[in-house]
Amino acid sequence: MLFQEAALNRYLVIMTLALCLILPVPAFSGVPLETVKGHVDKVLDVLRDSSLKSEAAKKARRDKLRAISEKMFDFTELSKRTLAQNWSKLSPEQQKEFVGLYTSLLENTYTNKIMSYSDEKILFTKEVPLTEKTVEVQSTVLSNKGEIPIYYRVTIKDDAWRVYDVVIEGVSLVNNYRSQFREMLSNKPPESMLETLRKKVGKG
Repeated sequence: MLFQEAALNRYLVIMTLALCLILPVPAFSGVPLETVKGHVDKVLDVLRDSSLKSEAAKKARRDKLRAISEKMFDFTELSKRTLAQNWSKLSPEQQKEFVGLYTSLLENTYTNKIMSYSDEKILFTKEVPLTEKTVEVQSTVLSNKGEIPIYYRVTIKDDAWRVYDVVIEGVSLVNNYRSQFREMLSNKPPESMLETLRKKVGKG
């Protein structure tokens, strides 16, 4: 009986080792969360910098925030996911222009909101694998109005984790804009959508 138990234990150990070698074990545990948190901490440092709070320093503050966002976000991936199947309707040149215009639109829309930050606390809680190469980093903003869940969806590219979508209180940035662009492209050519964006961001 003792021999049988020993043999069984040995068998279980070997099977466990074999499964560890066969099954894909996520090698990114903790890395996406720490990456996003690092970028957000840099944003908070800029917003808390007393030397950048004056009206005269407004441009400098925006430039610093833009530099962080360029490292934090994968705007090309974000653009592709926003347009979804409509992405293929654009020529390579139009795709490149769309990424630039869409990036400017997002910066113009959200920078003012970010700059109104009033020292709320942000807690990063966990990361949830979505696919082999995508992860959702979950955080909560604690304000005097209550708790606001903000989830960052990231993908790995060139060994770096970058954000391709943000979900605020259950509303996805990508899905929100996708419906708007889908409507634009439903009965008009891509050039019409680009012209609308140019005017929106002041480049047309």
